[in-house]
Amino acid sequence: MYKFYIFMKRRFDTYFPWLFTASDFFACLLSLAVANFFLQRFHVLGETEFSAYLPLALLWILISILRKDYRIGRTEEYEDTLSKFSVTLLWFLGATAILWTPLQVGNYRWIQIGSLGVTLGFLMGFFRVGVQLILKRYRALGNNFQNAIIVGKGATSPKLVDVLRIRKDFGINFLGYFDDQSDCEQTRGEIGDLFEVAPKMNLDLIYIHEKLDASLVKRVIDFADEHYIKVKMIPGKSLQLEKNLSFSRYGDFFVINVNETPLDHPLNSFAKRIFDLAFASFVTVFILSWLIPLVGILIKLESRGPIFFIQDRNGLNNKVFSCLKFRSMTPNDYADSHQAIKNDPRVTAIGAFLRKTSLDEMPQFLNVLMGSMSIVGPRPHTLPMNDTFRPQIERYNSRHKIKPGITGLAQVRGYRGEIENSFQIRSRVRLDYFYINNWSFLLDMEIMVKTVYELLFNRENAY
Repeated sequence: MYKFYIFMKRRFDTYFPWLFTASDFFACLLSLAVANFFLQRFHVLGETEFSAYLPLALLWILISILRKDYRIGRTEEYEDTLSKFSVTLLWFLGATAILWTPLQVGNYRWIQIGSLGVTLGFLMGFFRVGVQLILKRYRALGNNFQNAIIVGKGATSPKLVDVLRIRKDFGINFLGYFDDQSDCEQTRGEIGDLFEVAPKMNLDLIYIHEKLDASLVKRVIDFADEHYIKVKMIPGKSLQLEKNLSFSRYGDFFVINVNETPLDHPLNSFAKRIFDLAFASFVTVFILSWLIPLVGILIKLESRGPIFFIQDRNGLNNKVFSCLKFRSMTPNDYADSHQAIKNDPRVTAIGAFLRKTSLDEMPQFLNVLMGSMSIVGPRPHTLPMNDTFRPQIERYNSRHKIKPGITGLAQVRGYRGEIENSFQIRSRVRLDYFYINNWSFLLDMEIMVKTVYELLFNRENAY
């Protein structure tokens, strides 16, 4: 019963975005109703049926979802929420001024937009702060918590524990220290015990104290990457700051986010997703719409079996998804466990052409539309490959911190196709790790251009 209770408390993160979106929609409708009343009462807006405001509420929700407003950080203060809300409101007002028909006529357009902005700003801002207030209260009661430990007990560690104890609204459940010298009642073991005990503790956060040796810090971070645990470092004099580190604020107390990536930033992930949707939609409408029927007929004419080869692969946070490809082999029992090799007898004639031109990968643009893949990212491996390489290669699992891609940095650097030796897979993982930690929109564009070059002029490893 206790395990079920714990499960339900932690399950909140799954359904909160839906609850937030639904309530945000109705709050927006109510705010628009109030705005409509005042705008018509003061003759700023002509007679407009309330049904005309329904598309505006839908537009608001679309922008809110794309900006991920439902992500309310547990240590965010109210001013952070209002800042995020202000940007959403500006996007909304800009889109409304361009798209909403009732504003296309009349002489008071900017007054109308300004009045709408003021009304929504007040009412929706009040609503957003209210949601955060309720969420903080909900967490203060012991719900929707995250489990955390501190590695290394020193001068600042107890202060953080005090902050977490006082600020129950953060929803961070401190489970204890791992330290070689401390023997207080909150000590769970020595630091070396962490790597065996932690996987059983259902951890979400690891705080690292400043006094830890650099090699030990690296080991803890690598361990956290493998188990999808966020690492935050309690800053001190011994910490060497780098430009890609960021801070989280716990009231007046600061910690450093050690293994955050550029795509953890909502604006970056939003831009990448918008580009993925636009590009994949273009390919689907203008290429896949005729390519799938054509290739499907050719595949069916040569061999029996399905048009698509659907294979389980590991994606974001190691979650399994169904990766789509055109079937290029005769149906066999070894598709998951045996890589394709040169002159592979399983490959059909049309399949050889598809693989040589990489057309077999084209259906993965549908995976991009469904949200399980991106245009650019680490290439997804089969489940047996991941099981084989995970224990052999340091930080192997960290390549699943972002969505897998149709193409990637490793592929344009020559590490595509069959893996014949450990150097190839290690180089692939190293390049994937570099991409994740140094992502930029320009880097994506560069990889896409190089992918086209590889497709046209370098087909040595394509079989």
